[in-house]
Amino acid sequence: MATSQHTDIYTRRESEARSYCRNFPVEFATARNATLTDSSGREYTDFLAGCSSLNYGHNDPDMKAALVEYITGEGITHALDMHTGPKAAFLETFERLILKPRGMDHKIMMTGPTGTNAVEAAMKLARKVTGRDTVIAFTNGFHGMTMGALAATGNAGKRAGGGMALHGVVRMPFEGAIEGVDSLAYVKAMLENPSGGVDAPAAFLIEPVQGEGGLNAASAEFLRGIAALAREQGALLIADDIQAGIGRTGPFFSFEGMGVEPDLIPLAKSLSGFGLPFAALLIRRDLDIWKPAEHNGTFRGNTHAFVTARVALEKFWADDAFQRQTEAKAAVLTERLKQIAALVPGARLKGRGMMQGVDVGSGDLAADICARCFERGLVIETSGAHDEVVKVLAPLTIPQAQLEAGLEIIATAVQDALTETTRIAAE
Repeated sequence: MATSQHTDIYTRRESEARSYCRNFPVEFATARNATLTDSSGREYTDFLAGCSSLNYGHNDPDMKAALVEYITGEGITHALDMHTGPKAAFLETFERLILKPRGMDHKIMMTGPTGTNAVEAAMKLARKVTGRDTVIAFTNGFHGMTMGALAATGNAGKRAGGGMALHGVVRMPFEGAIEGVDSLAYVKAMLENPSGGVDAPAAFLIEPVQGEGGLNAASAEFLRGIAALAREQGALLIADDIQAGIGRTGPFFSFEGMGVEPDLIPLAKSLSGFGLPFAALLIRRDLDIWKPAEHNGTFRGNTHAFVTARVALEKFWADDAFQRQTEAKAAVLTERLKQIAALVPGARLKGRGMMQGVDVGSGDLAADICARCFERGLVIETSGAHDEVVKVLAPLTIPQAQLEAGLEIIATAVQDALTETTRIAAE
């Protein structure tokens, strides 16, 4: 495996908190669309895409040109939440191309630059609007690493990093979380039982497709049921679309066409279009009861990200061509992953759109497969409670031939890993 002569500085000086680099121990130097190149010149196909922060690929030329022009023209770099031309252009474009065509009248709140801050803002606002404390989150959910969002996150390892008790959240089973249990009926029964022990909630916080939790995809029926429960309970519906949104499942929002309109929608990751830090919270207009600076942050609204985000919207969302291309690639992905899953006894396909993977039933096997993929020039990671899902998050702009070649690498890695497992068992 190619390694860089410079990687010792990372182990010597960078915190032990580093993670992805442990599985990909090379120094990456350049990138274009779905291709990464390391400092030795070796190319890799990227099936991680910044954990869905690069839905439009690396270094889109139109976004890059706009950003370079803005920077070389002495454009404002940092403006807190003051008015700037790039912010106005982004807001107008988002209104024209995303909100109005979908009949949405949400306002846009600029939060700190990471997804977890958008989730924190959503939880705070839900509590402020309702005067209640409890947020209902779901098993296998992942919402961020700051303390409020971490309380709503299910992963035990992540939660342990908080170092203290986490409060204000009641966990309910996501759809299909418990075999033989109707999760929606269970949640409804717990809320309607006066002795169920669940206080009236401020909000339901849900990912339409759980990214880190194992690519569990909620059905339209389940999402509509949760939305109905929220209305019945006088609670808000928060749809965390940070990883599943911005086209990852096909449409701009992952819940489109499912008969729900969330009250609050945290967005981040690919919102900037270019991999720049940018997070925001969409707020139903009548719920925007914040007082000035009641939730703020020094880096709320990245001016450079406004520039690239506007270009991304105009380039990819002015019509439905990009969505149709994504859906066509997703169909290829589904068919090929079904074939790959058939190689592994008991394996199953999970996810939706260009956010799919194979649950191989074992974290060790999934890690082995991903390591073998990397040796063959494919960057890919796992997810799930036991890291048992081999997860494909290729850029939506990946060329068809490169997508298919990457999937062939996964198939070869699966076959080799299974052959090795069989050999060891026979010894």
